[in-house]
Amino acid sequence: MPLYQAIVLAVIQGLTEFLPVSSTAHLTLFPWFLGWKDPGLTFDVALHAGTLVAVLLYFRRTWVDMLLAAAGPGKGSAAEIEEKRRLFWYLVIGTIPGGIAGYLLERRAEDEFRTPLVIAVAMIVVALLMWAGERLSRREESLGQVTFLDSIVVGVAQALAVIPGVSRSGITMTAGLFRGMTRETAARFSFLLSTPLIAGAALKKGLDIIRHEGLPPEMRLPFAVGIVVSGLVGYVVIAWLIRYLERRTFTVFIVYRLVLGVVVLLWGLRS
Repeated sequence: MPLYQAIVLAVIQGLTEFLPVSSTAHLTLFPWFLGWKDPGLTFDVALHAGTLVAVLLYFRRTWVDMLLAAAGPGKGSAAEIEEKRRLFWYLVIGTIPGGIAGYLLERRAEDEFRTPLVIAVAMIVVALLMWAGERLSRREESLGQVTFLDSIVVGVAQALAVIPGVSRSGITMTAGLFRGMTRETAARFSFLLSTPLIAGAALKKGLDIIRHEGLPPEMRLPFAVGIVVSGLVGYVVIAWLIRYLERRTFTVFIVYRLVLGVVVLLWGLRS
């Protein structure tokens, strides 16, 4: 794999894993448009590992506080500890639907679903849902006010992200808006909820590589570059998006999804 392709794809992964525009769609479409070869399972592991590092580093204090609260004493007042403990278990519950969907549909998602038509339709449909969420949401709920039902609804929405073009962050943030979360809260909850599934995907695919062939010598440098670049870009994107959503709307992402969806649909029909 040429190093410049590894860098480009790692930048795309870092940008699109956390922006509500679908990393799977972009990593499928970009090589398709340019005629590049499929980078394969090995490089996919590097990209997942990089974005996992990004989200863990950004939310490291939140995860430590939640784990301490769930395990026992925790830090802070009794009310703060209870809030962190509750959030931890809500994240555990919310992860279950996505985990089941990934387990049952992984092969179909990687083969049958990765077509321009599916990607285009998913991009457009989620854009319209995001637009509806923007218009209808109360946008009052903070992270500490997230409920059990919120975790179920957002978790079920996350399960739909196995379809290329849906976007894990896009569909979960949209579900959060429909549940009355602020835009910032929807983003934070989305990123926290994605962490176990990104970790699970990276671990599973990593074990597949070890069982089958190991890391080929020619992939060692692209693999390392993929982790570092996608991790750095992903971290910056998380920090930027949360600040952006404190003041702005999802409009730019809605428009982008609609435009890209139409372009891909027309390109696919022409092909």
